[in-house]
Order: sequence, then structure tokens, then C-alpha cells
Amino acid sequence: MRILALDHGTKRIGVAVSDETKTIAQPLEYILAEPFGPFLDRLKQILTTKEIDLILIGHPRNMDGSYGPAAQKVDTFVAVLKSAITVPIKLWDERLTSSQANKLLIQGGVRRDQRKEKVDKMAAAILLQSYLDGM
Repeated sequence: MRILALDHGTKRIGVAVSDETKTIAQPLEYILAEPFGPFLDRLKQILTTKEIDLILIGHPRNMDGSYGPAAQKVDTFVAVLKSAITVPIKLWDERLTSSQANKLLIQGGVRRDQRKEKVDKMAAAILLQSYLDGM
């Protein structure tokens, strides 16, 4: 069984998955956030094919630890998701994951126009790896 991480965004949702030993996270893809129906269909496919037993969702916090409007959007997203799937969902602090993903992509020489295609799934992988490292 594996863990799936989602980095929720208004346009795209980054997806990453752990290996079977739950040691290493790897970026998988991004899924368009809207419309929700096709997103949910793709998510269900991934849950089945990758044999996912936990979904980890990035919960954005402000730098002082408080929750803002972005966290409220994630809370709403999670509530809707819980009514549509049976896999357990856990929230995880995602402060600076997108920033870290951008830095890694820049260091890797990825061009700016290609970065936006990769940053969401990289952020999901960073989120997941931080969770795996703390297990």
C-alpha cells in the first residue's frame, strides 16, 4: 500500500505517491482542479491503480502558524472529497513547499515556461517526503 499526496491549488492539484515501503516520495502528475468531476474521476483511478491507503493533503498555514483563506479553501475541498471517497485523508503542514519546488526546478535548469507544469507535482512530493521522514 502507498500514500498519495495532493498539493491543492486553484488551477492545478499536484499529485505525488510514495513507494510501497513508504520511504520515498515521487512526483506523479498534476490534475486540473476544475471541473471537479473529471478531477475526482482521475483521482479514483490513481487510488485504485496505485493501491493507496492514505491521502495526505497539504494544509497551508501562514508563517506565524495561523490559518488563512487558502486553508479554508482546502478545508472545503477536503469536506467534499471525504463525501466522495473512502480512503482516509490526513492534513499536513505545507508551508513553503511550492517555494522549495520552484528552487529545486531552477537549480535543475528547468526553464520558466516548463516550471509551472512541474511545480505542483514537485510541491506534492516535497510535502509527502516531509511526512514520510517524520514517520
